[in-house]
Amino acid sequence: MSRLTGFSSPLMLGFDHFERALDRVSKLSAEGYPPYNIEQVADDALRITLAVAGFKGDELAVELENNQLTIRGRQVEDAQRVYLHRGIAARQFVRSFVLAEGIEVTGASLDAGLLHVDLRRPPPQSRARTIAIKVSSDGCAPLGGTISAQRAKDP
Repeated sequence: MSRLTGFSSPLMLGFDHFERALDRVSKLSAEGYPPYNIEQVADDALRITLAVAGFKGDELAVELENNQLTIRGRQVEDAQRVYLHRGIAARQFVRSFVLAEGIEVTGASLDAGLLHVDLRRPPPQSRARTIAIKVSSDGCAPLGGTISAQRAKDP
Protein backbone atom coordinates (compact mmCIF):
# COMPACT_ATOMS: atom_id res chain seq x y z
CA MET A 1 0.00 0.00 0.00
CA SER A 2 1.45 3.35 -0.94
CA ARG A 3 1.61 6.18 1.52
CA LEU A 4 -0.03 9.48 0.60
CA THR A 5 1.84 12.67 1.40
CA GLY A 6 1.54 16.30 0.41
CA PHE A 7 4.18 15.63 -2.24
CA SER A 8 2.22 12.85 -3.94
CA SER A 9 -0.04 15.35 -5.69
CA PRO A 10 0.36 15.38 -9.49
CA LEU A 11 0.96 19.14 -9.21
CA MET A 12 4.10 18.58 -7.10
CA LEU A 13 6.46 17.11 -9.69
CA GLY A 14 10.13 16.74 -8.81
CA PHE A 15 9.75 17.11 -5.04
CA ASP A 16 10.51 13.49 -4.13
CA HIS A 17 13.92 14.50 -2.68
CA PHE A 18 12.04 16.71 -0.18
CA GLU A 19 9.86 13.76 0.76
CA ARG A 20 12.93 11.59 1.35
CA ALA A 21 14.49 14.35 3.48
CA LEU A 22 11.34 14.60 5.60
CA ASP A 23 11.36 10.82 6.10
CA ARG A 24 14.99 11.00 7.27
CA VAL A 25 14.21 13.84 9.68
CA SER A 26 11.29 11.97 11.24
CA LYS A 27 13.45 8.87 11.75
CA LEU A 28 16.38 10.83 13.17
CA SER A 29 14.43 12.86 15.70
CA ALA A 30 13.37 9.80 17.70
CA GLU A 31 16.37 9.76 20.09
CA GLY A 32 17.13 12.61 22.48
CA TYR A 33 20.83 12.04 23.28
CA PRO A 34 22.89 14.14 23.28
CA PRO A 35 20.83 17.27 23.85
CA TYR A 36 21.54 20.13 21.46
CA ASN A 37 20.79 23.76 20.69
CA ILE A 38 20.55 25.48 17.32
CA GLU A 39 21.16 29.20 17.42
CA GLN A 40 21.47 31.99 14.91
CA VAL A 41 24.78 33.72 15.63
CA ALA A 42 24.69 36.19 12.70
CA ASP A 43 22.40 37.07 9.80
CA ASP A 44 24.00 34.36 7.66
CA ALA A 45 25.41 32.03 10.35
CA LEU A 46 24.02 29.25 12.51
CA ARG A 47 25.59 27.14 15.27
CA ILE A 48 24.61 23.69 16.44
CA THR A 49 25.84 23.00 19.98
CA LEU A 50 25.75 19.48 21.41
CA ALA A 51 26.32 18.63 25.08
CA VAL A 52 29.01 15.94 24.86
CA ALA A 53 30.47 15.99 28.37
CA GLY A 54 33.05 13.27 28.87
CA PHE A 55 33.95 12.93 25.19
CA LYS A 56 37.43 13.80 23.93
CA GLY A 57 38.00 15.30 20.49
CA ASP A 58 39.27 12.01 19.04
CA GLU A 59 36.11 10.23 20.21
CA LEU A 60 33.90 12.52 18.09
CA ALA A 61 33.40 12.67 14.32
CA VAL A 62 31.54 15.29 12.25
CA GLU A 63 30.65 14.28 8.68
CA LEU A 64 28.66 15.88 5.88
CA GLU A 65 27.19 13.77 3.09
CA ASN A 66 24.40 14.78 0.68
CA ASN A 67 23.14 17.64 2.88
CA GLN A 68 23.04 15.38 5.94
CA LEU A 69 25.27 16.42 8.84
CA THR A 70 26.10 13.44 11.06
CA ILE A 71 27.84 13.70 14.42
CA ARG A 72 29.09 10.50 16.04
CA GLY A 73 30.51 9.90 19.47
CA ARG A 74 32.12 6.71 20.77
CA GLN A 75 33.84 6.52 24.14
CA VAL A 76 36.47 3.87 24.68
CA GLU A 77 36.03 1.68 27.76
CA ASP A 78 38.96 1.80 30.16
CA ALA A 79 39.45 -1.78 31.39
CA GLN A 80 41.80 -0.59 34.17
CA ARG A 81 39.05 1.25 36.06
CA VAL A 82 37.07 -0.46 38.78
CA TYR A 83 33.74 1.24 39.49
CA LEU A 84 32.02 1.00 42.88
CA HIS A 85 29.05 2.85 41.39
CA ARG A 86 28.60 3.66 37.72
CA GLY A 87 26.06 6.41 37.04
CA ILE A 88 27.78 7.90 34.02
CA ALA A 89 27.56 5.46 31.17
CA ALA A 90 30.11 5.41 28.38
CA ARG A 91 27.65 5.42 25.56
CA GLN A 92 27.93 6.00 21.89
CA PHE A 93 25.61 8.22 19.87
CA VAL A 94 24.77 9.28 16.36
CA ARG A 95 22.95 12.59 15.87
CA SER A 96 22.01 13.69 12.35
CA PHE A 97 20.69 16.92 10.90
CA VAL A 98 19.35 17.44 7.37
CA LEU A 99 20.67 20.76 6.08
CA ALA A 100 18.90 22.94 3.56
CA GLU A 101 20.40 23.28 0.10
CA GLY A 102 23.34 25.70 0.13
CA ILE A 103 24.13 25.50 3.86
CA GLU A 104 27.89 25.17 4.38
CA VAL A 105 29.68 23.70 7.41
CA THR A 106 32.48 26.14 8.27
CA GLY A 107 34.02 24.36 11.25
CA ALA A 108 33.65 22.48 14.52
CA SER A 109 35.18 23.01 17.95
CA LEU A 110 35.05 21.30 21.35
CA ASP A 111 34.99 23.56 24.40
CA ALA A 112 34.12 22.64 28.03
CA GLY A 113 32.06 19.60 27.07
CA LEU A 114 30.18 21.38 24.28
CA LEU A 115 30.70 20.55 20.62
CA HIS A 116 30.01 23.57 18.40
CA VAL A 117 29.38 23.04 14.68
CA ASP A 118 29.29 26.32 12.76
CA LEU A 119 27.20 26.69 9.61
CA ARG A 120 26.92 29.45 7.03
CA ARG A 121 23.78 30.20 5.05
CA PRO A 122 24.71 32.28 2.00
CA PRO A 123 22.12 34.82 0.90
CA PRO A 124 19.75 33.37 -1.69
CA GLN A 125 20.40 34.27 -5.29
CA SER A 126 17.48 35.31 -7.46
CA ARG A 127 16.60 32.52 -9.86
CA ALA A 128 13.97 34.35 -11.87
CA ARG A 129 14.31 34.14 -15.62
CA THR A 130 12.18 34.78 -18.66
CA ILE A 131 11.38 31.98 -21.06
CA ALA A 132 10.89 33.04 -24.66
CA ILE A 133 7.79 31.91 -26.54
CA LYS A 134 8.34 30.56 -30.02
CA VAL A 135 5.54 31.69 -32.29
CA SER A 136 4.70 29.91 -35.53
CA SER A 137 3.94 31.81 -38.73
CA ASP A 138 0.17 31.62 -38.08
CA GLY A 139 0.59 33.47 -34.76
CA CYS A 140 -0.19 30.52 -32.50
CA ALA A 141 2.32 29.05 -30.12
CA PRO A 142 3.34 25.55 -31.23
CA LEU A 143 2.09 22.65 -29.15
CA GLY A 144 4.44 22.03 -26.24
CA GLY A 145 5.72 25.62 -26.27
CA THR A 146 6.53 27.51 -23.11
CA ILE A 147 4.83 30.61 -21.77
CA SER A 148 6.46 33.88 -20.73
CA ALA A 149 5.68 37.51 -20.23
CA GLN A 150 8.00 38.37 -23.13
CA ARG A 151 7.75 37.27 -26.74
CA ALA A 152 10.72 36.10 -28.74
CA LYS A 153 11.61 38.42 -31.62
CA ASP A 154 11.13 36.99 -35.09
CA PRO A 155 14.38 36.73 -37.08
